[in-house]
Amino acid sequence: MIGSPKPALARLERVELRNVWLGEATDFTPWLAQPENLALLGEAIGIELEVESQEKNVGPFRADILCRDTINGHYVLIENQLERTDHVHLGQLLTYAAGLDAASIVWLAARFTEEHRAALDWLNNATTSGFNFFGLEIELWQIGDSARAPKFNVISKPNDWSKTVREQVAGAQSAELTEFQRLHLEFWTQFRQYLEDRGSVIRTNRPSKDHWTYSPVGRTGFTLSAWNSMRDGRSGVNLSMTGPDAKAHFGLIRERHHALVEERLSSLGKLDWRPMPHAKESQILLTRQGAPTKKETWPDLDAWMANALEAMHALFSPIVKSLSAVEFVAAESTAPGLEGILVPVDAGRDV
Repeated sequence: MIGSPKPALARLERVELRNVWLGEATDFTPWLAQPENLALLGEAIGIELEVESQEKNVGPFRADILCRDTINGHYVLIENQLERTDHVHLGQLLTYAAGLDAASIVWLAARFTEEHRAALDWLNNATTSGFNFFGLEIELWQIGDSARAPKFNVISKPNDWSKTVREQVAGAQSAELTEFQRLHLEFWTQFRQYLEDRGSVIRTNRPSKDHWTYSPVGRTGFTLSAWNSMRDGRSGVNLSMTGPDAKAHFGLIRERHHALVEERLSSLGKLDWRPMPHAKESQILLTRQGAPTKKETWPDLDAWMANALEAMHALFSPIVKSLSAVEFVAAESTAPGLEGILVPVDAGRDV
């Protein structure tokens, strides 16, 4: 419209990293290790991270930050540089990876040289899908007198698709995939793309020939799983609890949040509470009957599975972060689903 006022636009200004973080170990590493900042890094590389330790000793060296990938508990090692990459840090990364048996290596720097980016690309191509190398440049920006905003730019990352295909081809030399394995691989590949197109908060692991896939929910020892049973026509989504505190965690959720879980999830499918007293795992499970072998049913199955995963993530993510296993002790219980498993510790009792 003629005569309408022009919008006032400001200019983004780059901020020198050393103006905010004087030292890597004293300033930048403690900042990055805070949950809200680590979440920004996790979003950039597609891994939900949980801090294990800072300045971790590895022989004569000290790794900056050691994390866990909450989806599988594997180590993720982070090495920081507030300047241009160099050969010393590349050597340290490989030393740390060997010493800690880390599955994912994250190298953060102010600027990557071409040879170091190429080195990470080569490592991603030369290693199996069990190892991942990420290179990221960190920037700081602000508008006028606004707060400074960090930005992580991914310079190098694993190529999930090419690695998966390469390993499948190598495996096919010794054994062909079965019909069901081919269906699983095809389903999880298109389902992962469906989640990306949907803009979902759910991130799954690499597509595979297995009948299941995993997604993080915010804490090590807890995962969301989605699966298809091609043989009997069932599909499901569940919260899995593993580790030595699995039964305690299951009991706490059952005792404190049963009504909320039933209210939020029961309309999505058949809801089952599975303490599994003789296994190392406990589950809260949603299932539905269908025909996952028929590709024409996949669009409907994609939507149901995504809805169920997103509902479980929204519900359980804050819950699992609040659980403390010491609030339960092993004992006999008559609570539904907890017979012979757990009862809550009396209020104020010292355990």
